[in-house]
Amino acid sequence: MLRRIKNQIPNTITCLNLLSGAIACILSFHYDEAFGSLAGYQLAFIFIGAAAIFDFCDGAAARLLHAYSNLGKELDSLADLISFGLAPALLMFNTINHFTNYMALWALGALFITVMGALRLAKFNIDDRQTTSFIGLPIPANALFWIGYIGWCHTYGYPGTAVTLIIVFLESLLMVSRLRMFSLKFKNFSMRENFRRYLIILAAIFFVATQGISGFVWTILLYLLISAVGRKDIA
Repeated sequence: MLRRIKNQIPNTITCLNLLSGAIACILSFHYDEAFGSLAGYQLAFIFIGAAAIFDFCDGAAARLLHAYSNLGKELDSLADLISFGLAPALLMFNTINHFTNYMALWALGALFITVMGALRLAKFNIDDRQTTSFIGLPIPANALFWIGYIGWCHTYGYPGTAVTLIIVFLESLLMVSRLRMFSLKFKNFSMRENFRRYLIILAAIFFVATQGISGFVWTILLYLLISAVGRKDIA
């Protein structure tokens, strides 16, 4: 009995990831509605952040408890698609409508994020080369970029629907690109082996401290740049 419970702990955490993403999807349609001191879209950011924490913890729990399973692997991808593929796409859909002040047909282009996210996860599940590094932008990083982009729009101004959809198209294609990306997961805390990981963490703190939530845009762009420059020795 205890063994069965132990084996289901990682899957339970994964379900919390999925639940957080589903709540973020709902909140995206309450974009301007006030929930205390936060607007709906800001609360959606928090739930996507919670999903990211659960996404990290389920893998850590599986390794700690030695509770690996094919069910867990598939469930993780399904949860990630909701939390980091669908939720940011719906946020972008409602962001476009918010700044254009009407239900814009072009806003449906934001769903391209979800489609490319699904392809990215499907490719990941059948590709045994992505155990210690990634090929294409990881889908949680995709969600972080869009949180930053929406923050940028609210802070510095909406660049227009045409520009936004071009960014949607290009950024989404990065998820299914052949660009080698280093993993942000730590195997140990060695400075030599984890220099790039520490650099990204420090950069994220700096960008967010100086630019607010929009700093995540620069964090992901730096992640892409470092990965592109050091692609020959990514591990």
